Amino acid sequence: MPDIEMLKEPEPRATLEKERLFKELPEHLKPIVTFALATSLKRANVAGLKWSQIDLSRRIAWIFATQAKSSKPIGIQLNDEAMSAILSQRGKHKTNVFTYNGKPIKNPAGTAWKKALKRAKIENYTFHDNRHTWATNHAVQGTPTRQLTELGGWSSEKMVKRYAHMNVDHLKQYAANSAQFDTKLTPN
Repeated sequence: MPDIEMLKEPEPRATLEKERLFKELPEHLKPIVTFALATSLKRANVAGLKWSQIDLSRRIAWIFATQAKSSKPIGIQLNDEAMSAILSQRGKHKTNVFTYNGKPIKNPAGTAWKKALKRAKIENYTFHDNRHTWATNHAVQGTPTRQLTELGGWSSEKMVKRYAHMNVDHLKQYAANSAQFDTKLTPN
């Protein structure tokens, strides 16, 4: 029998303590972090978002294929939080959605982000972890994996499972279902 190397399971990623973080975030980062948590978009896609990529009336945004890791365009449904974040930025810049002092924010995970995390006492959390938090929240709320795959712009359900750290609390209501059957065994 050959030796099989058992790989360690990766450490679970930190879950966002949103309230603590938002108390420490500078005002110019709150809308961009809110948008990231509401859409699952990557840092570069959020920071580089242009007004021309948003249809406010249809509540959608899109990432062009040239901007996506998968080289495929991504359509994003904008929920109320995402819409609120975007609308708070109207009139601040002609082309870019998220700005600071009239200039596009190039790196929302820079010094101000790191200092806010430190003040909030949140360790081992990166801007990319907003994507994990988004996926986990969806999974816990019961978003089906197939739809979550599409919402997150992933190419496979395997990637969803990598991002959505399953919290089994939402399964409690179903765990007792097996006890509700008649305990008598029935022949085939």
